[in-house]
Amino acid sequence: MNPKLLRILVIALVVIIIGGGTTLYFLMNSQVKADEELTIDEMVKYSYTTDEMKTDLQDGSFVLIQFQFIMDGKKAVEEIEKREFQVKNEFIKQSMDLTESDLRENLPQLEESIKNAMNQEMTEGKIVEVLIISKVIQ
Repeated sequence: MNPKLLRILVIALVVIIIGGGTTLYFLMNSQVKADEELTIDEMVKYSYTTDEMKTDLQDGSFVLIQFQFIMDGKKAVEEIEKREFQVKNEFIKQSMDLTESDLRENLPQLEESIKNAMNQEMTEGKIVEVLIISKVIQ
């Protein structure tokens, strides 16, 4: 084999390995580690706000509600945007058993329940926190 061609192949291989290693490093560090706390800047960067959702409750009341999801990385934010229809579906399923007083007294339980249900669906990251940012009961 020609020594010049061999040198070009070795250089190309080294460039590919360095490029791949750099890409892998940035991909691995783009998500927040599970044991790390998110900073406020990361919370803003990795958050997604749903559209307002309206549904009826068990006692005949209606609720208009909006959630904010805090995710563990950019890919998770992109995924939850695509899964908003599933978020709406999950909230409707859970609201079938809720009453007006449940929504006034047990918001942390609803947030945790939505978080757990949606984390089972997620493939590109996890939901760190679910916040109810708007709620109107009538």
